[in-house]
Amino acid sequence: MKLDEIKQTLLEKPAVALYFSAPSCNVCHALRPKLFTALEENFKELEIISVDVSKEQETAAHYAVFAIPTLLVFLDGKEFLRKSRHMSVDEVVAEIARPYEIMFS
Repeated sequence: MKLDEIKQTLLEKPAVALYFSAPSCNVCHALRPKLFTALEENFKELEIISVDVSKEQETAAHYAVFAIPTLLVFLDGKEFLRKSRHMSVDEVVAEIARPYEIMFS
C-alpha cells in the first residue's frame, strides 16, 4: 500500500496497524500469521496493513522504520505503539487491549 493510501486510511479508520516486512525476512514470515490472527481475533475494528519495505522504501522512511519486522499501531490517527524485531504476540495484544477497549466500548 502506498504512503498516500496509508495516510488516508489513518484519517478514516480509528484503529490501524502497519506491519513492515520484506520477502527476505524469515522472522517477518514466521511472526506474521500468529500476529495477524491475534490482532484479528482480539481487535475487530483494527485495520491491518502490510507494508513491503523492499517496494515501499518511502513509506518505511516516512514512519522511521529501519528494522523489520516492525509493527506500528495508530489509535485516532496517532502512533500509540511501536515494536521492532523481537516482539511477543501476547505482549502486543496486552499493550493494545486497554486503550482499544476504552475507544470501542
